[in-house]
Amino acid sequence: MQKTRVLTGITTTGTPHLGNYVGAIKPAIAASQDPSVQSYYFLADLHALIKCQDPRRIQESRLEIAATWLALGLDTDNAVFYRQSDIPEITELTWMLSCVCAKGLMNRAHAYKASVADNEAAGQADPDKGVTMGLFSYPVLMAADILMFNANKVPVGRDQIQHIEMARDIGGRFNHLFKGQYFTMPEAVVDQDVEVLRGLDGRKMSKSYDNTIPLFTPEKKLLKLVRKIKTNSLEPGEPKDPDTCTLFQIYSAFATAEETQAMRARYLEGIGWGEAKDALFEYLNQYLREPRERYQALLEDPAYIESVLQKGAERARDEAGSLMARVRQASGLGSFI
Repeated sequence: MQKTRVLTGITTTGTPHLGNYVGAIKPAIAASQDPSVQSYYFLADLHALIKCQDPRRIQESRLEIAATWLALGLDTDNAVFYRQSDIPEITELTWMLSCVCAKGLMNRAHAYKASVADNEAAGQADPDKGVTMGLFSYPVLMAADILMFNANKVPVGRDQIQHIEMARDIGGRFNHLFKGQYFTMPEAVVDQDVEVLRGLDGRKMSKSYDNTIPLFTPEKKLLKLVRKIKTNSLEPGEPKDPDTCTLFQIYSAFATAEETQAMRARYLEGIGWGEAKDALFEYLNQYLREPRERYQALLEDPAYIESVLQKGAERARDEAGSLMARVRQASGLGSFI
């Protein structure tokens, strides 16, 4: 049976939070346990360098993210789990793809256009002020990540669809120029059923808004953060709308359908905000208790995490090496013998 290849990268600049779990980690873990899917999950630490020049933060984030995925049950026998920076073939392929990628395509990248727009709005004489080549050309690196493993599907948010289209453009251009089917054309997959969790202030949960609840924050800190979640001024006994409430949204993202329905009824009956916050805390704390313990144990054993990532890198490099041998030969960089 031909397995569907699914690839996901995780940028290593932050600590995983509840929104990351619901939107990306939970469905990815499930896919890693599906025998009909060949999953590739990587720590996108080269991408992290674009925005973060704090080596300690990147190192901490790489460890935290790897420990998080392992603690939550990632099947590393089935899925290939690796660090991007451990696969030198990816950077080699990035250069080769850069040589067939039109600059005009990169000019249209959302992140670059946003930086130029910000500079123009600020009255900067140079529209490219602060724009590094990493920021400008990172869609090519992303294309190399995807094309290297001939991924069929790439789960992304709506804001990332453009990058998958660019990967298709670049890979298709290489195939055309060198007259072969070297790269599979990837498909962006946007899960319409996955909610974007709201954070402490009611906006999208994001580290850029400083409104996140870290996934494995200690119990006392978790309670403190849940109690900070913004609510309205309705009194206990007054019916409340669960569909506009951040507390209910987070609760329903973790609870079963039956538990969610029961909580909805309590809202309509006028549950007090203090009671609702306590219910959310208790549910999250129980749900996360065991993986949080595994996470802490993994953080204390970085050698084990390193061994898992190195095994993943070996598997990834075996495949990357085979593809790059074909790509080098096709482009005139192959061996003389």
